[in-house]
Amino acid sequence: MLEFDSVSKSFGGLHVLQDVNLRVPKGSIFGLIGPNGAGKTTVFNLATGLLQASGGDIRIHGQSLRGLPPHQITRLGMARTFQNIRIFKEMSLLDNVVVGSHRHLHYGLGGILLNLTGFRAQEQQAREQALELLRWMRLEHKADEMADNLSYGEQRRLEIARALATQPELLLLDEPVAGMNASEKQELMQEIRQIRERGYSIFLIEHDMRFVMGLCDEIAVLNFGRIIAHGQPEAIRTNPDVIEAYLGREDDDTAPEVLP
Repeated sequence: MLEFDSVSKSFGGLHVLQDVNLRVPKGSIFGLIGPNGAGKTTVFNLATGLLQASGGDIRIHGQSLRGLPPHQITRLGMARTFQNIRIFKEMSLLDNVVVGSHRHLHYGLGGILLNLTGFRAQEQQAREQALELLRWMRLEHKADEMADNLSYGEQRRLEIARALATQPELLLLDEPVAGMNASEKQELMQEIRQIRERGYSIFLIEHDMRFVMGLCDEIAVLNFGRIIAHGQPEAIRTNPDVIEAYLGREDDDTAPEVLP
């Protein structure tokens, strides 16, 4: 579904990514891990058009994303959340999610100003779909509350609901359980599995190793801008290069022998 083909990214003389090759299969939950500063969020920013690659190509369904702005990439079926939550805090939960659906609405300015039947019908449909997405995220009972009143974990679930409102095929999650307690993490893990069961593919970055290992079908490991390992969780868990890069040298007495 999503391919990185020998992708590099430089900022001046700083090489953030070098010759990155990734394949995110359709229908999978694919994880990208690595130490702080490895370049993980840069991968997401390149995929979604916030940055342009210095070399190589990125494709979704075989179509190159080179030069495309974020809104056009969204139309191709990709949506994301951010490490730092970006919701409209002075809007209701329902309105936050309806915003995500607007790319699928086809009324013009005249329809809005004149309150035409087509405008009202599409807005009603968007609100019904938004309420269903809030139900998926266990937030429907707060649909009319202001987003600013939500807990941190609820705000993250709201951001996922809004991303799903764009009707993507591939959902990118940037550290989805950051700031959550153990119970919230387990609940979100189950919700992500359910999203996949509904036909979505998922590509996530996460620092919580237990979460990644318990959720992902495949994992790639990024270190100093290069992919150093790629495989199923068990292979990644015991890979000596991953242990050294992520947790310390194998001869370091303070480094665990395997990942959690």
